[in-house]
Amino acid sequence: MAVSVLFHVRRTMRYKRSTIAVKKTHTVKNIFITSLIKKVLYLSPTYEGKAHDKSICDEEQIKFEVPVTLWEDLGFLGLDPDNADVKRPIKKPRKRELDAQEKDFNRQISSKRVKVEHAIGQCKIFRIVKDEVRAFKDEFRDTCMLLACGLNNFKIDFIKI
Repeated sequence: MAVSVLFHVRRTMRYKRSTIAVKKTHTVKNIFITSLIKKVLYLSPTYEGKAHDKSICDEEQIKFEVPVTLWEDLGFLGLDPDNADVKRPIKKPRKRELDAQEKDFNRQISSKRVKVEHAIGQCKIFRIVKDEVRAFKDEFRDTCMLLACGLNNFKIDFIKI
């Protein structure tokens, strides 16, 4: 017995140029404060990816009890917390190159900052932290990042490499 089914066929038009659809992702952002031995000392709550680094720090009101040295990148331009010696790279001015002394200063800062980036990378080896999390339960993303940072600190404290 044959069954006839009607299918609605949509007419497609061909264009000379193809259109590419990009799926948007919801990015999130945390602020880390780490030691030079790659141990996470502070983790901010999770914010939307479009939030600026300095505005997150202003909202969190990070304060230091003891004098510290902060090795920042240019995303924190204008942030000068109390009790902190801020080391930030020098931006290249328009129509002028950096001189040798400024380049050496930037090189020193980047050699310290790479340890911070490695600490962040060690926290993001866990797949739940770096992939898109579709669980919209309150504080779930914060808890995942906090656990990843705790496991990173555990590895640094107890596993001697």
